[in-house]
Amino acid sequence: MKKIAVYPGSFDPITYGHLDIIRRTLTIFDEVIVAVARNSQKSSLFTTEERVALIQQVLHEEKRVTVDTFTGLLIDYVSSRKAHVIIRGLRAISDFEYEFQIAQMNSSIGQDIETLFMMTSVQYGYLSSSIVKEVCSLNGNIDVFVPPEVKAALRLKYGLD
Repeated sequence: MKKIAVYPGSFDPITYGHLDIIRRTLTIFDEVIVAVARNSQKSSLFTTEERVALIQQVLHEEKRVTVDTFTGLLIDYVSSRKAHVIIRGLRAISDFEYEFQIAQMNSSIGQDIETLFMMTSVQYGYLSSSIVKEVCSLNGNIDVFVPPEVKAALRLKYGLD
């Protein structure tokens, strides 16, 4: 049986930190589903379709990664994809407290689904999509934070090109 993990998030936009988690997850699992959350209550810079397209562009050579979207409960989505593991990246203790609560809730709803916390690599411990957007909006250099495709899309969104 294939070992499938789901890596959910908003990915607005995807960063090198996200990509690091995906690539490290592929050393443990046969397939990773990057599940982009459709959340109408959250204000995003990129539409869901744009985020999916960017992730697909960046990961086009990785055949073991599928990019999908979901609405509703993550635990229902994971079950529908026949996966048994949710991957969550942690940067700091503050991330853990929130993620731990969500993992406990998910565990009480879907007892056959585990949450695996993966610490970010040291060089990405400070990185977030919000920081990347802020630096880019101020015309700062974001080369070390995101792939070229994402940088180009961000600069276009902010009218910097």
